[in-house]
Amino acid sequence: MLPILFGLFSALSWGSGDFAGGLASRKLGAYRAVFWADLLGLLIILPIVGLYWEPVPSVETLVNSAIGGALGSVGLLVLYYSLTVGKMSIAAPVSALFAALLPVIVGLFTQGLPTLQQFAGFGFALAAVWLTSQGHSDEKFQIKHLADLRLPILAGIGFGSYFIFVHYASKDSGSIIWTMIASRIAGTLLLWIVVLARRESFSVQRDAWLVVFFNATLDLAGNFFYILASQAGRLDVSAVLSSLFPGSTIILAWIVLKERITRVQAIGIALALTAIVLFTI
Repeated sequence: MLPILFGLFSALSWGSGDFAGGLASRKLGAYRAVFWADLLGLLIILPIVGLYWEPVPSVETLVNSAIGGALGSVGLLVLYYSLTVGKMSIAAPVSALFAALLPVIVGLFTQGLPTLQQFAGFGFALAAVWLTSQGHSDEKFQIKHLADLRLPILAGIGFGSYFIFVHYASKDSGSIIWTMIASRIAGTLLLWIVVLARRESFSVQRDAWLVVFFNATLDLAGNFFYILASQAGRLDVSAVLSSLFPGSTIILAWIVLKERITRVQAIGIALALTAIVLFTI
């Protein structure tokens, strides 16, 4: 049960963080909001090293963590870019699906076949990730050109690669804090370069700091619980459960912003609950 609980806590944290991040992006713009959330998260976790002593892991662990953090940030940047060039109707569901699917494929080759119930759970969970990631647009999902899928797939590969590299970095070493620090440093540096290259201001309005802080804290919690889930169980189960984060974002938007939950998203949430039950059998 521990991998399942930790995976669900990760999804809830990341989903809530994305909700706060969406509010921050409205005030600061997407790239600046993500940069400050990453930097604040790093500043929050650094003092923990002194409070919770953890031996410095091997160079291999730190490198894998950094690669995972950098690839995760690349996925985020590609996703935001694909949204700005008018691919919103396909960017979110395709990227979320590949983020969950890639660890499943790797898990099959590295950890062996899951149980029959877990196989069924993967099917329901992947469908749930797709459906809950659908926006409120009435535009039908249409692929006019295969090139339309290039950026969303690349974003999903970035997210899925984060799951994989961080899993093996933390699983092999047992490290939690140093894995988070190394991945966060790499991601923050990459985002800093992007904000500089775009010549954006680093300033933050006073009324935006609180929501940026919540975004940073919740995103950090999502990483923390994902690492615990991946250490306690299989890569594929942990990654798929953590990828259910769009469901909590939708529910928060429904409660706080009074946004409507579409029929497709409601079905996705129901499938996610079904997947969770199958994983616990």
